[in-house]
Amino acid sequence: MTVRVEHGRMHALDVLGDPVRRRILELLADDGELGAGEIGEIVQQEFGISQPAVSQHLRVLREHGFATVRPEGRRRLYALDPRGPREAREWLTPFERFWLPKLDALGTELARGKRSRRLAAERAESSGHAAGPTDPAVNAPHTDPAPGTPPAATTPTTEKET
Repeated sequence: MTVRVEHGRMHALDVLGDPVRRRILELLADDGELGAGEIGEIVQQEFGISQPAVSQHLRVLREHGFATVRPEGRRRLYALDPRGPREAREWLTPFERFWLPKLDALGTELARGKRSRRLAAERAESSGHAAGPTDPAVNAPHTDPAPGTPPAATTPTTEKET
Protein backbone atom coordinates (compact mmCIF):
# COMPACT_ATOMS: atom_id res chain seq x y z
CA MET A 1 0.00 0.00 0.00
CA THR A 2 1.30 3.45 -0.90
CA VAL A 3 0.86 6.09 1.75
CA ARG A 4 0.65 9.62 0.43
CA VAL A 5 2.33 12.26 2.57
CA GLU A 6 1.45 15.90 2.04
CA HIS A 7 3.50 18.57 3.81
CA GLY A 8 4.87 15.98 6.25
CA ARG A 9 1.40 14.56 7.01
CA MET A 10 -0.38 11.40 5.94
CA HIS A 11 -3.60 11.89 4.03
CA ALA A 12 -6.66 11.34 6.25
CA LEU A 13 -7.75 8.34 4.19
CA ASP A 14 -4.32 6.74 4.59
CA VAL A 15 -4.70 7.09 8.35
CA LEU A 16 -8.11 5.39 8.08
CA GLY A 17 -6.75 2.73 5.74
CA ASP A 18 -5.33 0.69 8.60
CA PRO A 19 -7.83 -1.67 10.27
CA VAL A 20 -6.18 -1.31 13.69
CA ARG A 21 -6.53 2.48 13.60
CA ARG A 22 -10.13 2.18 12.40
CA ARG A 23 -10.87 -0.13 15.32
CA ILE A 24 -9.29 2.29 17.79
CA LEU A 25 -11.46 5.08 16.36
CA GLU A 26 -14.56 2.87 16.69
CA LEU A 27 -13.71 2.27 20.35
CA LEU A 28 -13.25 5.99 20.98
CA ALA A 29 -16.46 6.85 19.14
CA ASP A 30 -18.42 4.28 21.18
CA ASP A 31 -16.94 4.97 24.60
CA GLY A 32 -16.00 8.64 24.38
CA GLU A 33 -12.74 8.37 26.27
CA LEU A 34 -10.52 5.39 27.01
CA GLY A 35 -7.21 4.86 28.72
CA ALA A 36 -4.25 3.77 26.62
CA GLY A 37 -4.15 0.51 28.59
CA GLU A 38 -7.81 -0.27 27.87
CA ILE A 39 -7.32 0.41 24.16
CA GLY A 40 -4.16 -1.69 24.18
CA GLU A 41 -5.85 -4.69 25.83
CA ILE A 42 -8.72 -4.73 23.32
CA VAL A 43 -6.59 -4.15 20.22
CA GLN A 44 -3.87 -6.61 21.28
CA GLN A 45 -6.50 -9.29 21.84
CA GLU A 46 -8.37 -8.62 18.58
CA PHE A 47 -5.36 -8.14 16.29
CA GLY A 48 -2.59 -10.05 18.06
CA ILE A 49 -0.20 -7.08 18.02
CA SER A 50 2.20 -5.87 20.70
CA GLN A 51 1.72 -2.97 23.09
CA PRO A 52 4.42 -0.91 21.30
CA ALA A 53 2.55 -1.44 18.02
CA VAL A 54 -0.67 -0.16 19.63
CA SER A 55 1.24 2.86 20.95
CA GLN A 56 2.51 3.56 17.43
CA HIS A 57 -1.06 3.53 16.06
CA LEU A 58 -2.20 5.85 18.84
CA ARG A 59 0.67 8.21 17.98
CA VAL A 60 -0.36 8.27 14.29
CA LEU A 61 -3.97 9.04 15.29
CA ARG A 62 -2.81 11.88 17.59
CA GLU A 63 -0.38 13.40 15.09
CA HIS A 64 -2.95 13.44 12.29
CA GLY A 65 -5.85 14.94 14.20
CA PHE A 66 -7.95 11.82 14.81
CA ALA A 67 -7.38 11.48 18.56
CA THR A 68 -6.56 13.65 21.52
CA VAL A 69 -4.80 12.58 24.68
CA ARG A 70 -4.83 14.02 28.17
CA PRO A 71 -3.02 12.85 31.26
CA GLU A 72 -5.02 11.89 34.33
CA GLY A 73 -2.65 10.88 37.07
CA ARG A 74 -0.57 8.04 35.64
CA ARG A 75 -3.08 7.28 32.89
CA ARG A 76 -3.26 8.72 29.38
CA LEU A 77 -6.87 9.13 28.27
CA TYR A 78 -7.66 9.15 24.55
CA ALA A 79 -10.70 10.68 22.90
CA LEU A 80 -11.87 11.11 19.33
CA ASP A 81 -10.74 14.39 17.75
CA PRO A 82 -13.30 15.60 15.18
CA ARG A 83 -10.64 17.23 12.98
CA GLY A 84 -9.44 14.01 11.35
CA PRO A 85 -12.86 12.62 10.46
CA ARG A 86 -13.86 16.09 9.23
CA GLU A 87 -10.83 16.16 6.90
CA ALA A 88 -11.75 12.73 5.52
CA ARG A 89 -15.37 13.81 5.02
CA GLU A 90 -14.30 17.00 3.23
CA TRP A 91 -12.20 14.96 0.85
CA LEU A 92 -15.09 12.52 0.19
CA THR A 93 -17.79 15.21 -0.24
CA PRO A 94 -17.28 15.69 -4.02
CA PHE A 95 -17.90 11.96 -4.50
CA GLU A 96 -21.20 11.84 -2.58
CA ARG A 97 -23.11 12.43 -5.82
CA PHE A 98 -22.24 8.88 -6.81
CA TRP A 99 -23.97 7.20 -3.87
CA LEU A 100 -26.37 9.65 -2.20
CA PRO A 101 -29.04 9.51 -4.94
CA LYS A 102 -28.93 5.71 -4.80
CA LEU A 103 -29.27 5.74 -1.02
CA ASP A 104 -32.18 8.22 -1.30
CA ALA A 105 -33.84 5.93 -3.85
CA LEU A 106 -33.34 2.95 -1.56
CA GLY A 107 -34.92 4.89 1.31
CA THR A 108 -37.91 5.72 -0.89
CA GLU A 109 -38.35 2.07 -1.93
CA LEU A 110 -38.09 0.88 1.67
CA ALA A 111 -40.71 3.44 2.75
CA ARG A 112 -43.02 2.34 -0.09
CA GLY A 113 -42.69 -1.30 0.94
CA LYS A 114 -43.34 -0.47 4.58
CA ARG A 115 -46.41 1.60 3.63
CA SER A 116 -47.69 -1.16 1.35
CA ARG A 117 -47.38 -3.76 4.12
CA ARG A 118 -49.06 -1.43 6.62
CA LEU A 119 -51.97 -0.73 4.27
CA ALA A 120 -52.37 -4.44 3.49
CA ALA A 121 -52.47 -5.24 7.20
CA GLU A 122 -55.02 -2.47 7.80
CA ARG A 123 -57.23 -3.74 4.94
CA ALA A 124 -56.99 -7.29 6.24
CA GLU A 125 -57.80 -6.15 9.76
CA SER A 126 -60.84 -4.14 8.63
CA SER A 127 -62.16 -7.07 6.54
CA GLY A 128 -61.86 -9.36 9.54
CA HIS A 129 -59.09 -11.68 8.44
CA ALA A 130 -55.34 -11.73 8.64
CA ALA A 131 -53.27 -10.91 5.60
CA GLY A 132 -51.82 -14.05 4.14
CA PRO A 133 -50.57 -15.52 0.89
CA THR A 134 -54.10 -15.70 -0.58
CA ASP A 135 -54.96 -12.11 0.40
CA PRO A 136 -55.29 -9.93 -2.74
CA ALA A 137 -53.96 -6.91 -0.81
CA VAL A 138 -50.72 -8.78 -0.22
CA ASN A 139 -50.62 -10.26 -3.73
CA ALA A 140 -50.74 -6.91 -5.51
CA PRO A 141 -49.14 -6.87 -8.98
CA HIS A 142 -45.37 -7.12 -8.77
CA THR A 143 -43.77 -3.97 -10.18
CA ASP A 144 -40.10 -4.58 -9.48
CA PRO A 145 -37.89 -4.60 -12.58
CA ALA A 146 -36.01 -7.66 -13.74
CA PRO A 147 -32.92 -8.54 -11.65
CA GLY A 148 -30.02 -6.21 -12.39
CA THR A 149 -32.31 -3.53 -13.86
CA PRO A 150 -32.59 -0.31 -11.82
CA PRO A 151 -36.13 0.86 -10.99
CA ALA A 152 -37.20 3.44 -13.58
CA ALA A 153 -38.96 5.69 -11.08
CA THR A 154 -35.91 6.09 -8.87
CA THR A 155 -33.00 6.15 -11.29
CA PRO A 156 -32.53 9.28 -13.39
CA THR A 157 -31.80 8.73 -17.07
CA THR A 158 -29.08 11.36 -17.00
CA GLU A 159 -26.88 12.48 -14.17
CA LYS A 160 -25.89 16.10 -13.87
CA GLU A 161 -22.15 16.43 -13.59
CA THR A 162 -20.97 18.85 -10.92
